Amino acid sequence: MRTRLVATVLTCAAAGALVACDPADGGGPQGGRNPSATAAPDGSGPGRDGKPGGNRQKKVPAFVGMGLQSAQDAAHKQGFRSLKSHDALGRGRMQAFDRNWKVCSQNVAAGTTVSTGTTLDFGAVKLEESCPTRDQAPPSVQGGRMPDFKGKSVKAARAALDAHTSLTVKDASAHHRWVLVESNWQVCSQTPGPGTWLKGQPVSFTAVKFGESCP
Repeated sequence: MRTRLVATVLTCAAAGALVACDPADGGGPQGGRNPSATAAPDGSGPGRDGKPGGNRQKKVPAFVGMGLQSAQDAAHKQGFRSLKSHDALGRGRMQAFDRNWKVCSQNVAAGTTVSTGTTLDFGAVKLEESCPTRDQAPPSVQGGRMPDFKGKSVKAARAALDAHTSLTVKDASAHHRWVLVESNWQVCSQTPGPGTWLKGQPVSFTAVKFGESCP
């Protein structure tokens, strides 16, 4: 017994004079526990996925009506890490400067309790635009036939077609402008027409800028 006690004292001395020994836990420094590895009572400690807090359950706030940047900041404060946004008008525009956009819709309804690992997707329009009644889905090819692209953005129309499609776009007005930022232009006419079987033939559009009338 005397020998075991001496060994315990030596172990404590080796651990450092400022480290307390807990005889009831085998004589090791603080019983060998690592306090930082224990999750905090409020769930703010490391989670199962190794990230701070892990995936907790949270109620989704109401983001509609907020500026996109403010909505993203609020979501981050609630612990949501995966955030997306899209053009609610279906024009395929990128939200390059979030402060210039406002939230019209959210994919998870406000008040719904979900994991903080859930992806939140915001439908947005520019500040000066009105929100649509519901998000406008971009056009898509159904059954191998040409969709009706009139009124859709040239960018969204191009994205709906096969990537190898030969496509030309011309200004429908008399100004002969270059169609550069295609998300800012809407289709006025198309060849081939809606309903035509798509068999790899070239496609052509005429277009004007959004806010202008087709001739």
